[in-house]
Amino acid sequence: MKKRLLALLLAGAMCVGLTACGGSNDAPATTDTPADTSTDASGDAVSVDVILKTTSSEYWGYVVAGAKAYAAENPNVTVDVKGATSETAYDEQLNMIETDLASDKYDGFVIAPLQADMVVNKIKGQTKPIVAVDTNIDAPEVLSFVGTGNESAGALGGKAAAEAAKAAGWTEIKAIEIAGVQGDSTNEARMAGYKKGVEEAGGTFLSDEVQYADAVADKAVTSMEAIMQNHPEGIAIICANNDDMAMAAARAAKGNEAYKNTIFLGFDGIQSACTAILEGNLTMSVAQQGYEMGYQSVDAIVRALKGETLEKFIDSGADVVTADNAQKRLETLQGYLA
Repeated sequence: MKKRLLALLLAGAMCVGLTACGGSNDAPATTDTPADTSTDASGDAVSVDVILKTTSSEYWGYVVAGAKAYAAENPNVTVDVKGATSETAYDEQLNMIETDLASDKYDGFVIAPLQADMVVNKIKGQTKPIVAVDTNIDAPEVLSFVGTGNESAGALGGKAAAEAAKAAGWTEIKAIEIAGVQGDSTNEARMAGYKKGVEEAGGTFLSDEVQYADAVADKAVTSMEAIMQNHPEGIAIICANNDDMAMAAARAAKGNEAYKNTIFLGFDGIQSACTAILEGNLTMSVAQQGYEMGYQSVDAIVRALKGETLEKFIDSGADVVTADNAQKRLETLQGYLA
């Protein structure tokens, strides 16, 4: 418990919470850090199955850490965490879900779906509590979604980027997004948020010039090269659907005098992004709270098993990481994985 309290205090020092990588798109922003919704889980033994998209990345490591922290604080709660070998191992995850649902080993399930529409079919008719994490599952069997409000988070980042662009001396605040997969709901929500935030701050989001890079850094480089060719005069803001693409775009623009004051905005707030911000190789990132997702999703299952009615959406929080708070964010993330 001391470790979790310390981590939350560190996060609270630089966090501007949101009321809202996956589902709810329009929850309003607030000025508070995410509430600690943990409940006294003392009582009968509870077994919770947590099936993630993967466990082999930094981001998902934070979700794993949060889920396990809940179990550590509540000895009667057993948490079994697993995930596919990669975020494209669709059949592997579906088989995992089907196998675990058919067993009588678990009292409730937390699922971060790789293919939400396919998971709908797998969970049809299930009566044990199910909570979606990171990415929502549109099914009546799912009691709640724990994650980031991507549109609200994007708006927070877009507004911060526009204000930073003004401070950097830009008089025309134009923004172009290097986006993920075209048609992906998370990507579209973040894009809508970026547009809203930039325009509310008096800038212009160039919707007709969005570059789709399939959430891959290599393709983001190609996209950035195209932007520089089309805009030799420079662009005030380049926002990306994730940190890897934002960092790749910034590297591609390095040495281009017209882009020396461009604001490069990423999304996720992972350790490498924090380091890049501290080194001046990235301007800012919208940070998700993966640890809180893991912790609160298990807590939601326990509360459901105790007969509580869950909120349809549980906000895990988000904030904007800049040079002012990147070190604290980095230390917090390192503490989660220690």
